[in-house]
Amino acid sequence: MNAREPIGVIGAGWVGLVTAACFSELGHEVYVRDIIPEKIESLARGEVPIFEPGLSEMLERNSERLHYTTDMGDLLPNAQLLFCCVDTPPSYSGDADLSRVNRVVQELGDSADHALIMKSTVPVGTGRSIRRNANGIGYVSNPEFLKEGSAVHDFMNPDRVVVGFDEGDYGDRVVALYEPLDAPIIRTDVASAEMIKLASNAFLATKISFINEIANVSEELGANVDEVSRGMGLDARIGPQFLRAGLGWGGSCFPKDVTALKQLAGNSGYHFQLLTAVIEVNELQKRRAIGKLQKHLGTLVGKEIALLGVAFKPNTDDIREATALVLAGRLQSEGANVRAYDPVATGRAADLLRGTHIAESAMEAIDGADAVVLVTEWPEFRELDWAGEVKQKLARPLVVDGRNFLDRELMMRAGYTYEGVGR
Repeated sequence: MNAREPIGVIGAGWVGLVTAACFSELGHEVYVRDIIPEKIESLARGEVPIFEPGLSEMLERNSERLHYTTDMGDLLPNAQLLFCCVDTPPSYSGDADLSRVNRVVQELGDSADHALIMKSTVPVGTGRSIRRNANGIGYVSNPEFLKEGSAVHDFMNPDRVVVGFDEGDYGDRVVALYEPLDAPIIRTDVASAEMIKLASNAFLATKISFINEIANVSEELGANVDEVSRGMGLDARIGPQFLRAGLGWGGSCFPKDVTALKQLAGNSGYHFQLLTAVIEVNELQKRRAIGKLQKHLGTLVGKEIALLGVAFKPNTDDIREATALVLAGRLQSEGANVRAYDPVATGRAADLLRGTHIAESAMEAIDGADAVVLVTEWPEFRELDWAGEVKQKLARPLVVDGRNFLDRELMMRAGYTYEGVGR
């Protein structure tokens, strides 16, 4: 078994590019295929279409081992292990849309000496269905557990690697790819591997919704959610991760995967009540900032509101299910004028933020605003001169800190009306 065997990556999106870059870093020849010619051409020129810390540098460092193509026929002679990294967005029914996965399977045809390694997040039972219809193609479930903003580090330093397979030696060959990372490797069956991915994201989303509920109750009762979460997190049974109150979760994974698991359960006849509540809490949490603005400003008609941050989290330009999109829409429906700034994501968001002024700097967004809503906790927002220049430019010193990112005491001493979450 050759741990340095060449691999193919199908889909040059966020997961695919991180997968390709990291396996090339481990010494593998990697063949990347995508159906969008412009994307492949830009990658071949060394231009990376997404923002992810460390990714561009890694791709450039290993450029001699990376090969880009739009033709599936270029992958098959060069690699037997083909990592499927295509998108599986939610359909109108709430189920995962597997059309891109199915297209990949159809293109592979009867390539019986190849294996499809599924990194795309798919419903439990997808592997079984593919193996039944794929004319002898090997199949391994190898879900990703990457966090946007630290994906390269997460791939190279994983908490665990899950490899699900039911037959053949392909599972062992995938395990061998990851052995240099010296991480715990979970060998399991395909269905369990598929469920591990969905269950992990659903549990993390549940923790966030739970602490946001605690934050909302803390506001009513005079407790400080920062202290509450700190006291909870020191319990080894709970842990501190994902106990930060805020404006709710978004991005490409949690909304899709939580909804998919709820829908999957419903399709099997089981009503997943907990996830129904988790989703509802998250949607309401995004809108609580509107009420806090109205508490201080009254009607929002004609008010100038600055949104600092558009990406769903810092260190990424991903705006999928981003809280800022919801806030901008709600503010505009209330009659407010909205301006927004993000260090990297406003370009991507321009088409979705119609009617919103896209500022070129934080200070431009703030200038003349009746209130600032801190939506994404980019470090540069903490470094702004809040006591001096920012306050001078604001029409009113009102800040709604949706991530509890700023120092509450310092802001209040500087003369701000400050609203955090659960404080």
